[in-house]
Amino acid sequence: MNSRDRILGRVRRALADVPPHDGSYEEAVPRNYLREHGKRTLQETVDLLAENLADYRAIVHRTDTADLPHLITRLLAAHGSTEMLVPPELPASWTAAADPVRIHDRAELTPERMDRVASVVTGCAVAIAETGTLVLDGSPDQGRRRISLIPDHHICVVRVPSQVVASVPQALERLDPTSPLTWISGPSATSDIELNRVEGVHGPRTLEVILLDD
Repeated sequence: MNSRDRILGRVRRALADVPPHDGSYEEAVPRNYLREHGKRTLQETVDLLAENLADYRAIVHRTDTADLPHLITRLLAAHGSTEMLVPPELPASWTAAADPVRIHDRAELTPERMDRVASVVTGCAVAIAETGTLVLDGSPDQGRRRISLIPDHHICVVRVPSQVVASVPQALERLDPTSPLTWISGPSATSDIELNRVEGVHGPRTLEVILLDD
């Protein structure tokens, strides 16, 4: 008997006294929790997102389509980036005014080479107001998970209001569970036993979120 058989055997024994259910999984598991906490207007939901993003030490900017390329250029310049990593189908207009060299994510791009790129610019799949969380799902404007984890500086563009939801349950309704989901709540950080905070441990040290009025 291998380890897999032992684990499955324990699961079967633990479920031996559970009555069978002929319905679907969705019917078997009650979902009577709140889908959101309180009622808010759309603007209040966006404001809550901005507040919680900032609470997680993300830097929040608001702009429109016309100023977006210039804002991204200013953020890259302020970070001193000479190169920026971009996913395969990031809208070209977003970085049209940027000076840094564009490094396109390709399979042959090694982690060592990516580590020398200071910044990455991506879109997102959905942003959750109640938790201040961004979710990337590997879509062409977001790229593979690794590109949002290796560079030290991440600029993430959130289309407002179309990509903003109030709660985690609402976000899950929009997401494909088979996609490679990356959930981001602020810059990467951890703390030791003395609660000394260290940023940039397993992801970007600096997270800048642009709320784009679409």
